[in-house]
Amino acid sequence: MPMKLENLQKATTFIILILFKSALYYHQLLAVLLPKCSLAVHLQYLYFGSRICDLQFYSSPNREASLTVKHKYGPCFQSNKDQLQVLNHTEILLQDQSRVNSIHSMFSKNSDGNKLEESQATTLPANSGLTIGTGNYIVTVGLGTPKTDQTLAFDTGSDLTWAQCEPCAKQCYNQKDPIFDPSKSTSYTNISCPTPLCSQLTSATGSPQQCSDPKCSYRVRYGDGSFTIGYFSKERLTITSDVVDNFIFGCGQDNEGLFEDIAGLLGLGRGQVSLVQQAAQKYSQFFSYCLPSTTSSTGYLTLGKGNEVSSSLKFTPMLTLSQGPSFYGLNLIGISVGGQRLSIPTSVFSTVGTIIDSGTVITRLPPTAYDALRTKFRDMMRNYQMTSASSPFDTCYDLSKSQSVSVPSISFFFDGDVSVDLDKVGILVMLSQTEACLAFAGNSNPSNIAIFGNEQQKGLEVVYDVVGGRIGFRPGGCS
Repeated sequence: MPMKLENLQKATTFIILILFKSALYYHQLLAVLLPKCSLAVHLQYLYFGSRICDLQFYSSPNREASLTVKHKYGPCFQSNKDQLQVLNHTEILLQDQSRVNSIHSMFSKNSDGNKLEESQATTLPANSGLTIGTGNYIVTVGLGTPKTDQTLAFDTGSDLTWAQCEPCAKQCYNQKDPIFDPSKSTSYTNISCPTPLCSQLTSATGSPQQCSDPKCSYRVRYGDGSFTIGYFSKERLTITSDVVDNFIFGCGQDNEGLFEDIAGLLGLGRGQVSLVQQAAQKYSQFFSYCLPSTTSSTGYLTLGKGNEVSSSLKFTPMLTLSQGPSFYGLNLIGISVGGQRLSIPTSVFSTVGTIIDSGTVITRLPPTAYDALRTKFRDMMRNYQMTSASSPFDTCYDLSKSQSVSVPSISFFFDGDVSVDLDKVGILVMLSQTEACLAFAGNSNPSNIAIFGNEQQKGLEVVYDVVGGRIGFRPGGCS
């Protein structure tokens, strides 16, 4: 008797899960056998991980409010049917380039735009960068009373949190959660205009306050052409079992562009209206996350310090950027490939500055630094056949004859004697089952700021201690 389609799908999913876990154990064994200057990567570990969701793969640290982090385009958020509509690598990287272009534009407005200064506790500049696009990592929070779950992309480069709202006066895109209806919430209030509170929009969005009978309205346009327009409002925000009352957010009435499926954005920047600042009394401006190593696994976003911080965390000073005060700056001073420190003058990094960004996918480096990294990487990968470039990548390999590959280790060095060993999945990006590329790109303009992207943050616990003026890193942070 023929097997039913549903049973066939279940059987297929089970087989893929076994293959994925077998690949994981295999690459762990190879990692023990190979020297530390190289990392063993089993191709199935990188590729088959994108097919099914393994919710038990990671756990969060024992701190306060902790949310599960999923990849927007992975199976932990998308159903099997929706997987057919998932963006391909080309589209994701085009969106990423739009974000990078917006960030670079923001920092190139004047000659002082890239200068960095050490953070002075919570005294931060008022005006904020904007129009940089949204990220690929999502969390679910509750909005309203009674609460309705809303899935938001979290972004360390944005301040304003917003969600689509009924009645969608002009347009709302399709999202998986029910669209938030403020008329059904007993804790929702509009912010009036003109008021001092409404004037905070200037710093949060870069646009002046706008009055609309007499509600305060907001407008945010992103680098990829997407935008959201709506009302500046207050509402109850629920994070696991924690409640943040009178949380200021944007209630979107006209939302158009490439936001598909998610409800909106959670702002974790350094401006006044970000969640970090609004919940400062509750969480002491302290948060951390671990981005999952594959799209099929989960990580966490944790708010609050809790009772202890891991002794294995390495902290580097958090820097303030004069042209992008919503961003978190740090001082990158060097890179090693295969255990060998590259001959890159520290001035190459200090002249332009560096930010860490949860929304940018691929790390962007000054041309001199990237050229040195690429040259050494290619030399150590000379036993593998190179293939044609695929923008923004220029160092790609045909691995059709390989089941696993020995990849040179890559480490970043930051001020404060901090070295961060990148996870193996942050070194190579798989464009197909057989094609992999070096997961870095060089800036086209040597004066553009460097960006430590989320592909290279995978598997690391990244800690933001705003009051302490420091950023911490811990390898193996998701496990």
